Amino acid sequence: MPWNPEVYNQFKNIRFKPFYDLAELIADEKNMKAVDLGCGTGEQTAILTEKLTHATFTGIDSSPEMLEKSKMLENERLHFRLATTEDLLKADERWDLIFSNAALQWSDNHQKLFPKLISRLNSGGQLAVQMPYQPGNTLNNILFELADEEPFRTQLNGWNRPSAVLTIDEYAQILFDNGIEDLNLSQKVYPIIAEDHETLFNFISGSALIPYLERLDEEQQKIFTTEFRQRIAAGFPKLPAIYAFKRILMYGRKK
Repeated sequence: MPWNPEVYNQFKNIRFKPFYDLAELIADEKNMKAVDLGCGTGEQTAILTEKLTHATFTGIDSSPEMLEKSKMLENERLHFRLATTEDLLKADERWDLIFSNAALQWSDNHQKLFPKLISRLNSGGQLAVQMPYQPGNTLNNILFELADEEPFRTQLNGWNRPSAVLTIDEYAQILFDNGIEDLNLSQKVYPIIAEDHETLFNFISGSALIPYLERLDEEQQKIFTTEFRQRIAAGFPKLPAIYAFKRILMYGRKK
């Protein structure tokens, strides 16, 4: 099941707030070679290119559907490439800025991932990353628990996706151990005000729900999403509801 830019962008204003908070931490320096990991449609990468006037950006994403939207944004300082974060780490490239907004939660084993990312930074290079703190977010927990129950556990062949996202303390230690200084690390709540339960379902259906549905046939998808909606309603019994969506923001500079 491919990513759908229209569904994802239903919550564009909500998804852009942490992006702007993260972008404010970055220093605009001359001749920066920058990469945006998980650039999606490229809209945020284009904003970064305008903000960081001395940087040349490469936007990387693994979704052809998302990157299709980026073609019109390319210019002499902004290009896009179909690739994964793992592809980037295999290449012998160095960067002055590695930026990633709401993408690295899809990569596994952050204890190994982040040292590899930092190793791709030039001396003095900047790391700026934002990720949803999935272990602390209610909808992610409801989804994980549902997939671990029958009949869905069998239908998914035992597959489930535990979050790879670590705690702030764990990230801080990884960054310190790998030569990151000027560290700015925080966990922030970006609340979603939901007038109805369908709003909450639509928010997660554009991202975390996708890999579950792509493993089910059409009939199984209907049953799964029906039960998921019911669990959401049970988890948020009063409306309007505030969904306290937690995100981790980190910034630092390599020695």
